[in-house]
Amino acid sequence: MDFEIVIIGSDINAYYMARNCYEAYNKKPYLIIKERMKYTTLSNIVNIEEGGNLWDKNIFTSKLIEFANKHKNKKLVLIPSNDFYVRLIVENKKKLEKYYTFYAINEDLLNNLLIKDNFYTTFKDSELEFPKTYIYKCQKDTEVIQDNIAEFMFPIIIKPGDGVSYYNHPFEEQAKVYKVNSLEEINSIINKINASGYDKNLIIQEFIPGGDDQLFDSIFFCNKNKKAQLATFAQIGLQEHTSTGIGNCTVLVNGYNEHGVPTEQINKMKNFLEKIRYEGCAEFDLKYDVRDNKYKVFEINPRQARSSYYLTAAGYNLLEYMVDDLIFNKEKEYHVIDEKVALSFVPINVIKKHVKNEKLKQEILNLKKQKKLVNPLKYKKDSSIKRKIWLLLRDFNYTKKYNELDW
Repeated sequence: MDFEIVIIGSDINAYYMARNCYEAYNKKPYLIIKERMKYTTLSNIVNIEEGGNLWDKNIFTSKLIEFANKHKNKKLVLIPSNDFYVRLIVENKKKLEKYYTFYAINEDLLNNLLIKDNFYTTFKDSELEFPKTYIYKCQKDTEVIQDNIAEFMFPIIIKPGDGVSYYNHPFEEQAKVYKVNSLEEINSIINKINASGYDKNLIIQEFIPGGDDQLFDSIFFCNKNKKAQLATFAQIGLQEHTSTGIGNCTVLVNGYNEHGVPTEQINKMKNFLEKIRYEGCAEFDLKYDVRDNKYKVFEINPRQARSSYYLTAAGYNLLEYMVDDLIFNKEKEYHVIDEKVALSFVPINVIKKHVKNEKLKQEILNLKKQKKLVNPLKYKKDSSIKRKIWLLLRDFNYTKKYNELDW
């Protein structure tokens, strides 16, 4: 059966899914883009389609239908690269399913995953463990008082409940996550956020002790019959440390865990996803809590993550799994990917200098010697001179950025 892959977006996530397509089928996917980003526009393994303001739902649907009408003779697999495109697909499922095949959970479930205050309250009685959390209602609640956070110890984390709405209300020194050390700091930040016009909720949460190396990334793929087919569990070595990038992984190792094989935790997440009838890719962000030896879940992203190429590097091409399910109706056995592989967006000198966990660092360096350290952006078959120069400059900027951090 003839098919085409259609990816919405132009970021890292869009690029490595395009790379998956090229590796699996030796064919260029189509990227429908809102803005030109060098991850993809310097690539020679993609077909670029300018989409205009795709964040407008009317433009989004009309552009996708227009594209589909030009490719009527083929099955079209639609893949979003960020949360906003996931939402647009879910909200316009009835219009789009006439033209495309894709994964789309129901809208209520999407809201319970994407809107963080919904997530913590809806699933508080599930098998999953969460950090202690207080929900603050912007534009409604007054200041936070000590009684609200009596069970918490400083430092404390503040983050928006609804990230899309939050970034639609920009303000000076706006950050993705805030780490504060006093009640005065908490109220200062929420006053700034209230002043911006943001009227959704804030998550005020205990800080789980430990550095980047106590963070974990777990990817699941569930087929259209809502059964898990793939699972991973990777220990993170480094994350971004800029105000807007914090939480984005830059170095991880799959199949390695200094706390032992996390079979129980993986089973909990598998059971959770199958119980809520999930389909498609899901990413769990977790942190190991040494105080009670439990993994605390921060969030579940209803899509593949920017760092999920490590599945393909371990021998399990995520896009191929999607196509086999959506186009060829292939049933596959559930598999936990425990093959050791390291993924990094940063050059090796950054790993050597800034990964604090010595055992984890040595594991990464050993995997590099075995040629099992991969950068999703560096692909030998995608090697234009402009792209090579850009990647070199990107490595230089990463080195500079990490060296300038206040560690």
